[in-house]
Amino acid sequence: MSEKPAVSGLFDCRKAFAETLAELARIDERIVAVCNDSVGSSNLKAFEREFPDRLINVGIAEQNMVGVSAGLANAGLVPFVCCASPFLTGRAMEQVKVDAAYNGYHVVLCGMSPGMAYGELGPTHHSIEDLSWMRAIHDLTILVPADPFQTREAVRFAVNADGPIFMRVGRFPVPAVSPEADGFVVGRADQLRAGSDVTIVATGTLVSRALEAADTLAAEGISARVLNVSSLAPIDSQAILRAARETRGIVTAEEGVSHGGLGGAVAEIVSQSHPTRMKILGVTSFAPTGNAAFLLDHYGLNAVGIAAAARQLAA
Repeated sequence: MSEKPAVSGLFDCRKAFAETLAELARIDERIVAVCNDSVGSSNLKAFEREFPDRLINVGIAEQNMVGVSAGLANAGLVPFVCCASPFLTGRAMEQVKVDAAYNGYHVVLCGMSPGMAYGELGPTHHSIEDLSWMRAIHDLTILVPADPFQTREAVRFAVNADGPIFMRVGRFPVPAVSPEADGFVVGRADQLRAGSDVTIVATGTLVSRALEAADTLAAEGISARVLNVSSLAPIDSQAILRAARETRGIVTAEEGVSHGGLGGAVAEIVSQSHPTRMKILGVTSFAPTGNAAFLLDHYGLNAVGIAAAARQLAA
């Protein structure tokens, strides 16, 4: 385990995604981008200028977008399907399930601006159910990078992977939290902080907040382990079971509904092999109006809320 890097600024992971996609496309002619009139919001304008014949804009037709991408994959191309996550996973669920996953096609489904990143646009644009929905689909790899480094590495992995992939690409600004020397391994949970009293398991935007919570707890004499689960399927069941055995309980934190996503995955593992006390933090209702930072605070998805939940389990 390496120590987490020093925090230096905040980053929009869409930039890391777009730059890496273009970098790989220069050496791999199989790579194409497919979007639903979302060239700007997916940060694909530079990709479109450099590869005008390799960006396919189907318009606001998400079901058709996934179907077209399945056909491209069947022809030997590697389509990166870029679409706001609520519309990719909500409107095109049947096509994700049948056209991509059931056929085992190498389609990379990129859920852009997931969670509550669209803020004031409200529940129609919030993608808080996507991880729960995607987890229900057989043999679909699910990646939730926590920072720009993991985003870049997830794109590189996706190009040469087998089968369909769903990847969240965050819009909400986050700090760098991943020790780059440790690399990025699909199916591995990264321990960013050692701890013996309680474990905080977080994903995506909540990882940096989990680390802040661990700092708060440390000042109180509570030792909190922090796991970054950037691969939700496959998931690192061994790291989770070690946490269940070695600490007094597990807090999960995710920018999504509090059932069926990360919390549900962890609960499924521990309930069958090593039951332990848990607190599952997530979104519990359709959101009120406000920006993304306000909404995360509203649901206690911040250092204060995470520390409070962990404090109860460590007692």
